[in-house]
Amino acid sequence: MSDNAKSFEIQKRRGLIVWVYSLKQLKNLRRYGFVHYVSNQMKYVVLYVNEEDIEKSIEKLKRLHFVRNVDISHYPDIDMDFGDKIGTQAAFQVTESIGDHSAE
Repeated sequence: MSDNAKSFEIQKRRGLIVWVYSLKQLKNLRRYGFVHYVSNQMKYVVLYVNEEDIEKSIEKLKRLHFVRNVDISHYPDIDMDFGDKIGTQAAFQVTESIGDHSAE
């Protein structure tokens, strides 16, 4: 590859849970971010927004008349390294089967 080729940079994104009164205005929500999931029964939309635009997007979404509430996803804030919490020996423990007849 040449040095002047554009490099792909991953955008930091955050999920927003947008609670709505009605899903009739779903097309209007598409202009604020990427619609990932729509729950017809519980009337919420999971919307992905760029991390740097999140505050402006929340303010704009809360001003809409059909939006009940906006919640921020806390998934990126969760520490997913569980090795220290359960111990590395317990995490990689291997048990031998009792009925192993491979030596016969």
